[in-house]
Amino acid sequence: MNRHFFGDTAVLLGRSLRHISRSPDTIITTAIMPIAFMLLFVYVFGGAIQTGSDNYVNYLLPGILLITVASGISYTAYRLFLDMKSGIFERFQSMPIARSSVLWAHVLTSLVANLISLVVVVLVALAMGFRSGAGVLAWLAVTGIMMLFTLALTWLAVIPGLTAQSVDGASAFSYPLVFLPFISSAFVPTQSMPGPVRAFAENQPVTAIVNTIRDLFAHQHVGGDIWIALVWCAGLLVVAYGVAMTIYRRVIS
Repeated sequence: MNRHFFGDTAVLLGRSLRHISRSPDTIITTAIMPIAFMLLFVYVFGGAIQTGSDNYVNYLLPGILLITVASGISYTAYRLFLDMKSGIFERFQSMPIARSSVLWAHVLTSLVANLISLVVVVLVALAMGFRSGAGVLAWLAVTGIMMLFTLALTWLAVIPGLTAQSVDGASAFSYPLVFLPFISSAFVPTQSMPGPVRAFAENQPVTAIVNTIRDLFAHQHVGGDIWIALVWCAGLLVVAYGVAMTIYRRVIS
């Protein structure tokens, strides 16, 4: 690893964060859709959905947090696409900086922006009646899982950011990720789903992650779902990172 990697990444991270600070509507837009879903399901559909929980917002919030991240990472692909088309990558290549620091700056910017959006969503959920018996360690565990999930999806977003031919193409890939929680245990128990749908819902990563976060919030024993969730997140992170770096080296060569 280039000995200037950390310093170069910090400088480029500051550049990306300044761009976000000048357009806070990015974070606002990211949080609006998940909050709208939360309001819709709690106040419109919540009374008709049987989850076995007295407080539907408690049941719903973990899935909303995943939707927040899935919505937010589209901006990573968008910002990376703009940098690719603006020619700034060629300027960076002419400088004595670590090449991978350019991508890591975008990834860490996504992590910071999404954490802010997640805090906003949790605050709205608290105003809607969300309550948790979780202790400090449980909250730290939730934060760690969400950070790992965000890193995995962000490196996945780097791929279309480097390869897309249009702005729409760079950000549109996130749409399936946003709707994946709807076919999981995020909104309703999987037991109510028909056979094939239930089989898919119970064996996709979102369900394991949602169930783990829900148990942590409820201060309940966390079963095997946490290991399934960690394996899914870590596996996706490793694969997405490897593919993204391979494409990046080919693009800048």
